[in-house]
Amino acid sequence: MITTGQKIAIQRTAKSRLPETDLENIKFGRVFSDHMVVMDFEDGAWKAPAIMPFGDLKMSPAALVLHYSQTIFEGLKAYRNVNGGVNLIRPKANIARMNRSAKRMCMPPIPEDVILDAMIELVRLDQDWIPKGDDAALYIRPFMFASDQYLGVRPSDGYRLIIFTCPVRGYYSEPVKVKVETHFSRAFPGGTGEAKCGGNYAGALYPSKVGMDEGYHQLLWTDGLTHKYFEESGTMNVFFNVDGTLVTPALDGTILRGITRDSIIKIAADEGIRVEERQVSVEEIEVAAKNGRLRSAFGAGTAATIAHIQSIAFNNAVYDLPDVSTRDLANLVGTKLDDIRRGRIADPYDWVVPI
Repeated sequence: MITTGQKIAIQRTAKSRLPETDLENIKFGRVFSDHMVVMDFEDGAWKAPAIMPFGDLKMSPAALVLHYSQTIFEGLKAYRNVNGGVNLIRPKANIARMNRSAKRMCMPPIPEDVILDAMIELVRLDQDWIPKGDDAALYIRPFMFASDQYLGVRPSDGYRLIIFTCPVRGYYSEPVKVKVETHFSRAFPGGTGEAKCGGNYAGALYPSKVGMDEGYHQLLWTDGLTHKYFEESGTMNVFFNVDGTLVTPALDGTILRGITRDSIIKIAADEGIRVEERQVSVEEIEVAAKNGRLRSAFGAGTAATIAHIQSIAFNNAVYDLPDVSTRDLANLVGTKLDDIRRGRIADPYDWVVPI
C-alpha cells in the first residue's frame, strides 16, 4: 500500500548526460533528462513509485496500448526562480486533470499526493537540466498506458505510469499563421475532446499537415457538428481580444480544460479585463477582423504559454492582426503569469509549489 510521504526508491544514473549536452541549443522535446519515475498498477492497486535512469522500455508487441490506444498524458513545467530555486506551477491541477482523463478512458485513478511527491523528487534530482534564460524551463511529461498483453477490446487490468522531463526553450520563435478548419473535426459531443488522450492528437495530424503544406503553422478547430463555432487553436486553447474584451470558447466537453487557460482568465479578471467564456462564432471573429476590431488572438497552453497569432485565414480571405508589440492585453497577462512562475512578483493565487 503506497502512502503520501513514503520514501521513494531512487536509482541514480551511473553517468549523467548533462556535461555533454548543449542546453543553449536544444529543440523542444528532443533532449531528455537523466531520470524518470515509474509506477505500476497491478492486481487492482498501485505499487510504490521508483525513480530510475531514463531509458528505453521493454514492451510486448501484444501490449494493449499499441492496439487500442488506452493512454493519457499531461504536460507542465518547472521554472528557475529569481532566487535560484525551482518552482512548479499548479501541479495539483494537472494531476487532477489527468485523473479526469483516466476516468474517461476507463483507467484507474492515480494517487494524487503520491504522484506529486514523486514529481517533486524527480525535478529536485534533475534540476540542473533547467537551461538558463527567461524562455527556459524543465518540461514535465507524466503519462499512463495500458500494459496488459493480449488482443481483445476491453479495459486493461495492468497499467504503467511514467514521468520524465526534458529541458526546453520557447516553443514558437515567431507569431503563427493559422487557418480556420471547417472540414476535418477534432472532437464531437460525447467524445474524448476534453480528455488528454493520445488518439485526439493522432487524429489531428493529417489535417494539420494539410494546413502546413498550405503555409499555415496551425489550425483553428471548429465544432464537429456545424463548423460554425471555434473550439481550439492547434493543441492549445484560443483567445480573441475583441474591442478590449477577452473572448474564449466555453468548456462544453469537447475542449481541453487548459491550466494555462484558467490562469489567464483569473489574471485577466483581476487586472480589470472583461472576460467572456461562451460560444465564439467564426462569423463573429471574421467580421471583427474585417472591421479592425480584432486586436489580437493567441493560443494558450503549457508548451508555448502564449502563442501569438499573426494572421487568420477564413476560407479565401486572410486577415493580418496588429503587431505583437501593440498587444497590450495579451502581453500583460502573459508577462504577469511568467512573473508569478519565476518569483519576480508575489503569488496571490497560491499556485507556486517551490522545490
